[in-house]
Amino acid sequence: MRIPSWPDKSYPLWIRLVLRAQKKKYGASLEPTRLWGRSPRLLMGLQALYSAIDRKGSPIDPALRSLVTVRVSQINRCSFCIDINSALLQERGVRIDKALALAEFETDPSFSERERAALAYAEAMTRSDKSVDDKVFGRLHAHFSEAEILELTAVIAYQNLSSKFNAALGVPAQGFCPIPASDVSSKKAT
Repeated sequence: MRIPSWPDKSYPLWIRLVLRAQKKKYGASLEPTRLWGRSPRLLMGLQALYSAIDRKGSPIDPALRSLVTVRVSQINRCSFCIDINSALLQERGVRIDKALALAEFETDPSFSERERAALAYAEAMTRSDKSVDDKVFGRLHAHFSEAEILELTAVIAYQNLSSKFNAALGVPAQGFCPIPASDVSSKKAT
């Protein structure tokens, strides 16, 4: 990592409690939390945003949210994000072979038209050589309501923030997914 995290005792109490909860849930505290935790106000805002986006009442199905976050993570080359989001994808009932096929979502028969529209939108929002044009948006609108589009846009924007932060700081994968991050990377992300 390009910037080291601090020893646990250096963080405010509430961040130490978050790190302890992560150790209980994941077996280790998350390195991005340790980095964001060096600026407690930023971590607090980030956690509030994530909680609002990845909630049970979201109109976007959890499995689709995970497919989108893995794809954005691949494009941004974030090893940590690919690792943890692929593990969450599996927890949400998506087969790992679908994660391995994300780079070919347009042609792979395991993806529905709704998933393809969401993933094309995620790519257009994420890649600097693309844009969200009327064709991409029209395709999206054919499968999603306006409320769902707003939520999906927030999921993609959040994952771009998170994966760009982690990739820039060289946050490594922590071994949450049984397949290496390089196996779910995409040739489109190069």
